[in-house]
Amino acid sequence: MSKIVFVTGGARSGKSRFAEELCRIQNNSTAYIATSIPFDEDMKDRVKKHRANRPSHWTTYEVYEDIYKKIPEIAQTNSTVILDCVTLLVNNIMFKEDLDFETCDYAAIDGVEAHIKEQVSLLIKAIKKTDLYFVIVTNEIGMSVIGATRLTRVYTDIIGRVNQQIAADSDEVYLVVCGIPVKIRG
Repeated sequence: MSKIVFVTGGARSGKSRFAEELCRIQNNSTAYIATSIPFDEDMKDRVKKHRANRPSHWTTYEVYEDIYKKIPEIAQTNSTVILDCVTLLVNNIMFKEDLDFETCDYAAIDGVEAHIKEQVSLLIKAIKKTDLYFVIVTNEIGMSVIGATRLTRVYTDIIGRVNQQIAADSDEVYLVVCGIPVKIRG
């Protein structure tokens, strides 16, 4: 039976480090699902630092959409998985759509959100068909000021609802603050 552990926190809160430690404690084969697209020097540096922090024997999958299709393959050779992170997954799907979120109508935004939520739903269903210990990392971005642009507000709203969706299906949920994990569910 699978176990889903959801780890959230602010930027640079230590959530990825904590999630990786949860996987190391399992002391078995681990797959790392990286959802980022290193499109500029800052992201390339961030990815480089993340790679340096995780064990070299972990298998890395770089994918942000249709992840659920990879789960059966991953489950054949791994018993622990970390997905880092949901916020980049959402970001990448949103911008793949090539919409101007500042001016598009709400039906278009609702369509993008529905697609993202379906991706998450299919992922959760795929995980639950396995025996994987699955750690999902996300950012808690709704604890700040309200975004100045429509794009920022739309992104924050979608992330908030997707995080709620994942948390509802998770066995454990942690909030990481200043490098300190606080268990809030499970």
